[in-house]
Amino acid sequence: MFHERGTLLREERKRKISQFIEENKKASVPELSKLFGVSDSTIRRDLEALDGQGEIQRAHGGAVSVERSAPEPPVVHRMVESEEEKRRIGQAAARRVQDGEVIFLGSGTTTLEVARNLDGKNDLTVITNALNVANQLAGKQNITVILIGGLLRHSELSLVGHITEQALKELRADKVIMGMRAVSVQEGLTNDYLPETMTDRAIVNFAPEIIVVADHSKFGKVSTALVAPISSIHKIVTDSGISPKQLDALRQAGVEVIVV
Repeated sequence: MFHERGTLLREERKRKISQFIEENKKASVPELSKLFGVSDSTIRRDLEALDGQGEIQRAHGGAVSVERSAPEPPVVHRMVESEEEKRRIGQAAARRVQDGEVIFLGSGTTTLEVARNLDGKNDLTVITNALNVANQLAGKQNITVILIGGLLRHSELSLVGHITEQALKELRADKVIMGMRAVSVQEGLTNDYLPETMTDRAIVNFAPEIIVVADHSKFGKVSTALVAPISSIHKIVTDSGISPKQLDALRQAGVEVIVV
């Protein structure tokens, strides 16, 4: 009984610590120790546990809040968001595609910009689960388009679910170019739509080279569902609005970052 009570007290303290950090954006170990009447070592253990759960982020001498990614509006509404940045990202990512390659191109507004810049490629095969990407490439005689089936996610014009994942098992690609809802060095790649998570995981494991295209607003944030750790990707193409701190952390984690 005492052990159960002690566990409950510890969980309640951790909940309040997380709430305090979320409200105040940051907190030091001595500050939390004084506030909750426990030792510094106890607070450090609580912070380590909360960091492991993705509730907060450990920092020197304490912790800071984790910025949560807001729900993403439908793809048609996002076309004008960071339009110039996405255009530059699309151009830069397309330059990483070589003639004769087989690539997977995911859904989203930034990947659509990649598709718009593939016209000059020869003997290219594009596998996609995105209706807007397939439509953009339709009629391009130099590009073979493979549109894989699945359950239509109306807001994204993307195909997801078991059928999509099974199709991916039957195909091969040289590289994947995909967008992501939120990217954090500590918490990895996350999105906000649980039914799509397994499809995203299958996409991440689909090719030997993974390129994430995302504007600066996607970094240092965490969304609902874990897709993969940051170590799963090889390159990121983003715009110059990314903070130096985020850029340095990504490169220290071994990810090649192309800033345009």
